[in-house]
Amino acid sequence: MSLPFAAPDDDGSGALFGLDALGSPDPGRSPRTGPLFRDSPAARRLLPVGEIHAEPAAAASPRGRQILARFPAARLVEVDSHWRIPGLHGNAGHVGRWVRVKGETLVLGEKKTLTVRPNGRSADWIAPGASNGCAMACAYCYVPRRKGYANPVTVFTNIDRIIAHLGRHVARQGPKTEPNQCDPQAWVYDIGENGDCSVDALICDNTADLVHAFRQWPTAKASFATKFVNPDLLALDPRGRTRIRFSLMPADDSRLLDIRTSPVADRIAAAGDFLDAGYEVHFNLSPVVVRPGWREAWTELLRQLDDVLPDRVKRQAAAEVIMLTHNQELHEVNLGWHPRAEEVLWQPALQQAKRSENGALNVRYRSGVKAGAVRVLRGLVAAHAPWLRVRYAF
Repeated sequence: MSLPFAAPDDDGSGALFGLDALGSPDPGRSPRTGPLFRDSPAARRLLPVGEIHAEPAAAASPRGRQILARFPAARLVEVDSHWRIPGLHGNAGHVGRWVRVKGETLVLGEKKTLTVRPNGRSADWIAPGASNGCAMACAYCYVPRRKGYANPVTVFTNIDRIIAHLGRHVARQGPKTEPNQCDPQAWVYDIGENGDCSVDALICDNTADLVHAFRQWPTAKASFATKFVNPDLLALDPRGRTRIRFSLMPADDSRLLDIRTSPVADRIAAAGDFLDAGYEVHFNLSPVVVRPGWREAWTELLRQLDDVLPDRVKRQAAAEVIMLTHNQELHEVNLGWHPRAEEVLWQPALQQAKRSENGALNVRYRSGVKAGAVRVLRGLVAAHAPWLRVRYAF
């Protein structure tokens, strides 16, 4: 069956290969009237879904039916498991289509294991995610490591069970009695560990359902990081119970590494609108990539934040600093579709290997390099954006 929408370009790789922006909306324009952004040509270019792989129960669920109705021209393929799809996962032939698969293919499944894990860095708890994978294609993303050569969005359609599980967990915690760096009052739950909730909202109402659930829980707060400005989220009325963390890096790094994302300037410009819409607005300075000129580039970005952000955003803002972690298998995949990124991501002279808990071979900056870079970045924040509280640096 033919694709319902035209792909953005021949290789589907977004900004780096000639699509500088995916028609990012004007962050100053209110989305509260008129058509939804997710029905716009820009959203359709990001997600020109032509094939949906679905577990039968997921396709038959209310959320599954909503998604299938949203992409009526897409070919539906029944699969036994969203994790094991022959011809998609583990297919080395997809390296050349790494980005196109992210937009043209969608997977529907049910999240079988519902677990809330302790965190203590970005959030107190990691919630069971409502998705896995992303339509964007950041070259350093850790999520694809379990999926082989294709990493489209997998939407978990049993959102009602996910929210019910979270509600029980929140109730068991009771009020937060001692402040910590996650939040002084609320238990913070990261709801987007393995995806981008702003992009998920282009597909279905999972993100909206989670935001609405957390606004009913006075002792808890949702949190998610994003690299995509989706103005539809402004209408969700989070009432201060959802923290959105706009991920930022120097513009040149983003153009090279943050494929198909909203421009960094748009993410910064959107902060005031999201605060006014009822979100808590924080920032992720992430990932920090050590390369020639990185200090000067981060200085420019921090000065931009200081110049552009309104005082009301600065008064409540905080940031996470996350140094780059890379992966040997992802490095080899990237060489097949985006070798320029590996010129800055893969730096053996600066990095050391570390075996992760799941057996993957990750690489991080050597201890001395990392510690020195964190000191430098903290100093730059203090000098150029002293209002920006660093919640943690990792």
